[in-house]
Amino acid sequence: MKKLALSIFTLLVTMTCQAQHFDLVPLGIYGGEQEDNLSAYLVGTPKDTAFLCLDAGTINTGIRKAIALKSLNGSVETILHNQIKGYFISHGHLDHLSGLIINSPADSKKNIFAIDPVLQILQNHYFITDTWINFGDQGQKPILGKYHYNSLQEGLETQVPNTTLSLTAYELSHVNPYKSSAALVHYDNHYLLYLGDTGADRVEKSDQLDKLWNTIAPLIKNKQLNSILIEVSFPNNQPENLLFGHLTPNLLLEELLKLKEKTGLKNLQGLSIVVTHRKPTGDNPEIIKNELLKNNPLKVNYIFPEQGKKISLN
Repeated sequence: MKKLALSIFTLLVTMTCQAQHFDLVPLGIYGGEQEDNLSAYLVGTPKDTAFLCLDAGTINTGIRKAIALKSLNGSVETILHNQIKGYFISHGHLDHLSGLIINSPADSKKNIFAIDPVLQILQNHYFITDTWINFGDQGQKPILGKYHYNSLQEGLETQVPNTTLSLTAYELSHVNPYKSSAALVHYDNHYLLYLGDTGADRVEKSDQLDKLWNTIAPLIKNKQLNSILIEVSFPNNQPENLLFGHLTPNLLLEELLKLKEKTGLKNLQGLSIVVTHRKPTGDNPEIIKNELLKNNPLKVNYIFPEQGKKISLN
């Protein structure tokens, strides 16, 4: 009887550890060129229709693709207005926010979450009369006030209104000293980490990734963080002086090996790594995929997202 009870307990613990805590719907996956498929990921929880949009390079086309693949339910207008509850913008480059800008006239009132340098870029360069119109609630007049700028302070958790999610921002280096950022998304004692564009610390002469690894290592060891979305923009043959603040498969492995020193190998094995921001030039996406899969000594679980196709993450 004791053995049976222990077996049932073990099964329940295993099922709990493997439970799906996040749904991810890629609205766009690439890092340039294909303007209908640029970085944007809806994150929510299973059986919920309230999403936070992690970056916003492509919105409308991605929603339509997700509807066609039955990853989202409803009309484009309903999903844009009612299901996307806010945007986290990692940095100010167009391939991460052009969908937000172009869809702003059709959007509903909501929050834009970003660190201050990114909010300043939105205020000073995009939501201005010369380029568009000011749909924000600060900056150049006339102020339409559709979007509320929600300033994220590094390391301070912020609730996403009308969702069960909260997020915490951390700075990244994307051609030092230009600032990009990561979002640690929190739901029910579980976490998902999304990184905007980032270079490796060694190349960037920075310690931003090292500080981020220090933050998330305890969460990985406690099985609270099982998924990381991180960019790999170029294949390994890209010269380091032409990376422009991005990663290659070898540089990602270099950083993951540093993370392993903080978590232990066993805790890193099986970690889901969603590979974002592959540059779509030529055969680059497939080359990057092959290089990652062929050199995976840590035995992480590489996931290569497809536009509109839902991914369930634990």
